[in-house]
Amino acid sequence: MPIRWRLTLFIALAIGAILLVLGVALFLLLRDALFSNVEDTAEGRAVKAAKTIRSGEPLEKDDVEELTLDGVFVIVRDGEGRVLTESAKLPSKGGAGDSVWRRALNFGESASGTVEFSGDDPVYIYAVPVDPPRGPAKVVETGKSYEPALEVIQAIGAILAAGIGVAFLLSIGGAYLLARTALRPVEAVTATARAMGEGDLAKRLPVANPRDEIGRLAITINGLLARLDAAFRRREEALSRQRRFAADASHELRTPLTSISGHARMLDEWALEGDRETAHRSVGAIRREAAKMRGLIESLLTLTRGDEGAPMEVGRHDLGAVAREATETAGAADGKVSVEYVPDGHEVIATFDRERVLQVASIFLDNAVKYTPEGGSVTVTVKEEDDSVALAVTDTGVGVPEDQLPLVFERFFRADASRAEEGVGLGLSIARQIAEAHGGTIEATSKVGVGSTFVLLLPGHKPGPHLGRRAPETEDPG
Repeated sequence: MPIRWRLTLFIALAIGAILLVLGVALFLLLRDALFSNVEDTAEGRAVKAAKTIRSGEPLEKDDVEELTLDGVFVIVRDGEGRVLTESAKLPSKGGAGDSVWRRALNFGESASGTVEFSGDDPVYIYAVPVDPPRGPAKVVETGKSYEPALEVIQAIGAILAAGIGVAFLLSIGGAYLLARTALRPVEAVTATARAMGEGDLAKRLPVANPRDEIGRLAITINGLLARLDAAFRRREEALSRQRRFAADASHELRTPLTSISGHARMLDEWALEGDRETAHRSVGAIRREAAKMRGLIESLLTLTRGDEGAPMEVGRHDLGAVAREATETAGAADGKVSVEYVPDGHEVIATFDRERVLQVASIFLDNAVKYTPEGGSVTVTVKEEDDSVALAVTDTGVGVPEDQLPLVFERFFRADASRAEEGVGLGLSIARQIAEAHGGTIEATSKVGVGSTFVLLLPGHKPGPHLGRRAPETEDPG
């Protein structure tokens, strides 16, 4: 059964039960009031008649007429029960009727009871003993029929029953309208949710009243949809990056493999036997391309291990010593560009994995030397900045356009396509990964034709993550 009908049934039954209880209570109160009025009237007339008789005055015709108003009858009896005065001729009561005046006469106190004459409605009888100064009167008996009260009670009962029935029917209609109005926001939420297609999480549920239960539920679901939408977007971005990464990696591997395959075929077909110089050149090319492939694979392995949270060997080290070692290596490898380390004047101690930070410095220097024209200069500095330490590499190279600077850390991205053969575009991605593993960051600034500065920021006083013993290395940081 739908919730709307269950709510309607519940509300209607609750209202019906309340109406029934109130109707029965009102009926009983009215019935008791009408019966009490009959009894009070009969008792009042009996007391009045008894008072007149006790005073020694006879009941005159006017007195009897006054006493018998509203359908009351009056009977005066002597000590033997004989009727001395009666306002109306009544059928013989016998039994219970005689016992009322007999009780009053025998016990000397008022008595009451109900008598049913044959074929008539019950009559209330009230008897009062009297002892007049003169005369035979000994008991005054009055009575009044319940018939008018019963007629009124029956009419009231019919009216109450009809009223309760009509009210119950109206309560069903009102309960249905109330349930429909209360559940209208739920229907709107259901329709909106049904209209959402797979992956279409940009829509939001309508919120009619944010303060009621349904409104708060819709707000909660909207928050959940927002989080799911963000999660799906991140998943799509991750899948897109993964597909792009796989495509770029395949492309980078295809080039050296094509070269290796061509040179190998040439060696197999004629170079080994006919032209030893060409054969030597082909072997050299094969070795260079194999080394390039090995560097690419090592770089990919480095990124994969970093993504999986590879262990690091951390400790307290001097960042200046790391910068000096990387500078010496880069200067020895390339003599066309001036590579200089400018010491800070004192040790710059921090907690990090020395081999990985040395790898970051080597990546910075390799890129700086690669993109700095002959005669240019590269400067390496280290310093302390508040709660962090910084290793900066500044060059006077070609620079990176402003719109491309945020992309240099993307995998396989190379700002200068003309130098694509000099690297695979994974170095800065590895550097950023290492920095984030240490809880640090990399900042980059550049101006075309002026040069670039790359800065590694590491926590200075906070211990690094002790995640293991060894750090992965790569032979081709560029």
